[in-house]
Amino acid sequence: MKKTKILLISLIMLSFIFLSCSKDSTGPGNAKPGIPSNPNPQDNANDVSVTSIISWECSDPEGDSLTYGVYFGISSNPPLVNSSQSETSYDPGTLNEETTYYWKILAHDDHSNSTMGDVWQFTTMSGGTGTITDIDGNVYQTVIIGNQEWMSENLKVTHYRNGDPIPHLTDNTDWISTNDGAYCVYDNITSNSNTYGYLYNWFAIDTDNLAPEGWHIPSEEEWLELIGNIEGGSHIVGGKIKSTGTIEEGNGLWYSPNTGATNESGLTAFPSGYRSGSTHSFPLGYYGWIGSRCYFWSSNSNNSDGLYLYLKHDNSEITSSYSDKNNGISIRCVKDN
Repeated sequence: MKKTKILLISLIMLSFIFLSCSKDSTGPGNAKPGIPSNPNPQDNANDVSVTSIISWECSDPEGDSLTYGVYFGISSNPPLVNSSQSETSYDPGTLNEETTYYWKILAHDDHSNSTMGDVWQFTTMSGGTGTITDIDGNVYQTVIIGNQEWMSENLKVTHYRNGDPIPHLTDNTDWISTNDGAYCVYDNITSNSNTYGYLYNWFAIDTDNLAPEGWHIPSEEEWLELIGNIEGGSHIVGGKIKSTGTIEEGNGLWYSPNTGATNESGLTAFPSGYRSGSTHSFPLGYYGWIGSRCYFWSSNSNNSDGLYLYLKHDNSEITSSYSDKNNGISIRCVKDN
């Protein structure tokens, strides 16, 4: 009997030790994902482009892989539109004008834990997208920003509005020495024009005959009006007009990091580079900066230089400067009032 009691006590102690060790080996329960944050468009944003892509940020405290459920709609309790995706962005398609949209994100980890984010909202701008056709028959998408309608693609016309051909200069010496309007395509590779359009010298603008009928090359004042119509100021507006994605990730045309790029405005600025019109800093007729910079001419000039605006891959600013009129730079047009 005594041996039986000792055996029973021993079994109880072993069971206790086993259970204690078992509890320690499993560790504490797996933590939930963090709360989805940093919505884009920002919560309560106004005048948001009807072509906006929504995005957010989220992380897991233990580094677990996350998937997301996306809720989106015009109800303050938005419906589920995508139950499981790994990307932290969602394209809702073309939205209605002057409409308030609500959305939220449900984050899931691979341990059956989930965290629901707050409901965010934004309101789209008045106006929307359209098209314009140039004298060559090229059709361009347009976007309304504030009271202005802009091309959302780079100009690629080869004739002036009156039908006269625009000289196409491939020779470097011809390019830097002309005082007449001319155009070229980056690296003289024709296929580059399909995405980036053509690069024009400022003399082509000076003809006042370059833009399609009813449109014109924007002045500095009109560029400043555009910047003012996009929420945030010039230090972040560049990101809101740049196309999204990066070359490294295989989903865009900009080199990484493409800082701040959301294309919230719908203007879709591509990193089309430029062609040098002088030998001051670069070799004769040098092509450069494709993938990392975007340049747009304005109609303003001083005695020897034209005013342009530019965007870079590594910041979200839009900046202006003066440049040699022989430089080859992209053009966007704005509709006449």
